[in-house]
Amino acid sequence: MSELKVTQPTNRLVGDMPKIGIRPTIDGRLGGVRESLEAQTMNMARAVADLLESNLRHSNGLPVECVIADGTIGRVAESAACADKFRKEGVGLTITVTPCWCYGAETMDMDPHMPKAVYGFNGTERPGAVYLAAVLAGHTQKGLPAFSIYGHEVQDSDDASIKPDVAEKLLQFARAGLAVATMRGKSYLSIGGTSMGIAGSIVDQSLFENYLGMRVEAIDMSEVARRVNEGIYDPDEFEAALAWANENLIKGKDYNPPEMQHSQEKKDAAWEYSVKMALIVRDLMVGNKRLAELGFGEEALGHNALAAGFQGQRQWTDHFPNGDFMEAILNTSWDWNGIREPYIVATENDALNGICMMFGHLLTGGAQMFSDVRTYWSPESVKRVSGYDLEGRAAGGILHLINSGPTALDGTGQQAIDGQPAMKPYWEISPEEAAKCMEATTWHTSMVEYFRGGGWSTRFRTRGDMPVTMFRLNLVKGLGPALQIAEGWTVELPDEVHDILDQRTNPTWPTTWFAPNITGEGAFTDVYNVMYNWGANHGAISYGHIGADLISLASMLRIPVYMHNAPGQPFRPSAWNAFGTADREGADYRACANFGPLYGKY
Repeated sequence: MSELKVTQPTNRLVGDMPKIGIRPTIDGRLGGVRESLEAQTMNMARAVADLLESNLRHSNGLPVECVIADGTIGRVAESAACADKFRKEGVGLTITVTPCWCYGAETMDMDPHMPKAVYGFNGTERPGAVYLAAVLAGHTQKGLPAFSIYGHEVQDSDDASIKPDVAEKLLQFARAGLAVATMRGKSYLSIGGTSMGIAGSIVDQSLFENYLGMRVEAIDMSEVARRVNEGIYDPDEFEAALAWANENLIKGKDYNPPEMQHSQEKKDAAWEYSVKMALIVRDLMVGNKRLAELGFGEEALGHNALAAGFQGQRQWTDHFPNGDFMEAILNTSWDWNGIREPYIVATENDALNGICMMFGHLLTGGAQMFSDVRTYWSPESVKRVSGYDLEGRAAGGILHLINSGPTALDGTGQQAIDGQPAMKPYWEISPEEAAKCMEATTWHTSMVEYFRGGGWSTRFRTRGDMPVTMFRLNLVKGLGPALQIAEGWTVELPDEVHDILDQRTNPTWPTTWFAPNITGEGAFTDVYNVMYNWGANHGAISYGHIGADLISLASMLRIPVYMHNAPGQPFRPSAWNAFGTADREGADYRACANFGPLYGKY
């Protein structure tokens, strides 16, 4: 295998990356009070900025930048000056910090679209907690929800450190807020329409516009065929990509019955066509300056797409090679150009799963898996079919996650963190780890009974003991979007057991065995109920237990969350408390309905 180069972080979309605005608010009374607090307040702001900048990156690998107001904010004129600066600097979310009392309605962030948090210092010398409560009441009263950050322990006034519980909330808010700000103004590229009647691929443009602040760019799949036929791609890059694929991607057996197998000439043609599809869909998403040099100025622009979906079945796949190669390579954290940020491309144009993949990528920086939630295997069924007793995390049963369109090769689990299987942000992946992922993957001619036009699909098995989160956005008539979340672990079965179970379905698709964490409550009383209550046929899978971040993100967008097993109390805006503290799930629904979508009526 040829060694991959590591590419430098870059922003491949139009628009600067959002910054975090830090608002140091202060008691505005001059003549002794304000002067005594200036240094402490600005030190708080600088400490928060240092924490965030040293621990966070954007999903494209670029560093996160914080912008601090030019001075402390004690009255409305200073609030206005801060807001003006933030607009010019491209701030997308704000954190107000203070150790003292301030004038709430005069110093608060009034931007209705800006995720906002307030960090009130827990000290006894000045009433920072009093301001925190007062300004949050103002946010709630004015319909501008804000997150409350208040330390568990009392600190001395000269203690500028940020305690772990405060740091955790600051980072969680910032990750979710950056995701919100990054989506704003970007596109979802819908290539084709509805795939085989799948509801998630009935792309709802109002959902993107009102909840995510995004636009939907809809094009026909014939645009891909046009670009192939007319040579609207970089021919030099195609030759390099094809050579790289031939050298580094391992082709496996043809599982089709002999009478249905395509000729070798047709298989080779489908391989080349698949490589062209990958180049073309990438160019459609983010543009390609090289096309302008080749005389295709319009096509060079792209659609500024943060995510995309490809319908494929059946109008395309009954005639052309399927999109499996294209989806697998683009969703993976590397290709012929080196290790780079993964693209987000949803199989079957399931835009609701595409949104989830986008959420997961923005929160973690890592590649995302797209899977069918195919089968619940009870311990009894596994024993009957294979003679094997499930054990450990799998003892209560497992879910077979298998994709009818390939997922990211990162999903093999051949990367490592502290010696354990992992899926890492691309800037942490070594060329050796990428090579291991490719070595663990075989490429097979697609099953012709499904894909009459042929194509190439991937086969791999995800390594066990990876913490992962499966989640899904569903649309409900009269309600709108609702998010469900299942944290759990990948499971590794003995080879012979895996083969028995896996061969009962399509052997050319990647498999992940998943054991959700069982809490004994709600839909998480057992593994069967997780499967039974899952809202659709697909799920997005992200590395790590990110349920808490997803809940915070959803609350910013006003999307209620149901059926989650994230531990601890959800971190949502303080206004949610007014809708009920005993039943947090019900309160979330009521709050989201009351405040409505972040960007307008759905």
